[in-house]
Amino acid sequence: SSGINAEWPLRPGNGPAIGIPVTTLGLCDLVYCTDNATFKTPFVSLGQSPEGCSSYIFPRTFGFAKANEMLLTERQISAQEAYDGGLVTRVFSEDTFKGEVEKVVQHMAGLPPQSMMISKSLIRHEHIAKLLEVNKRECETLRDRWLSDECMSAITKFLSRKKK
Repeated sequence: SSGINAEWPLRPGNGPAIGIPVTTLGLCDLVYCTDNATFKTPFVSLGQSPEGCSSYIFPRTFGFAKANEMLLTERQISAQEAYDGGLVTRVFSEDTFKGEVEKVVQHMAGLPPQSMMISKSLIRHEHIAKLLEVNKRECETLRDRWLSDECMSAITKFLSRKKK
């Protein structure tokens, strides 16, 4: 639940993001990535279930069909697809990424902090209780999954695979 109530969740990303770094993006205010970033959620093959409120946020961000494709079939998406779907705020080239994100951070740091927090609170107010409820349900489900034979078997299989 810390990501749900975080004060300054800005997440920059470069390269592959897998699992919880992907699912928690929907909890961030701003998400910037490079054009070579990729996003994948391999929960089903590991005998697990969605986390980070992704079972609630992804269908509302991508629509049910794309959310299902990402969460159920584990399809990796590109930075452009993440941007087009609304998961990512902006995509930068690798050459300009650091400078562009720094500009945003410097701009935000110069804004009145109380106004920033009040505005954020108003934007998120209607969703906080639902996100906390979803997070609780996802955490309980994950705990049950981690104790299941199916999950243990899937993780053992994953850990024992040979690298190509």
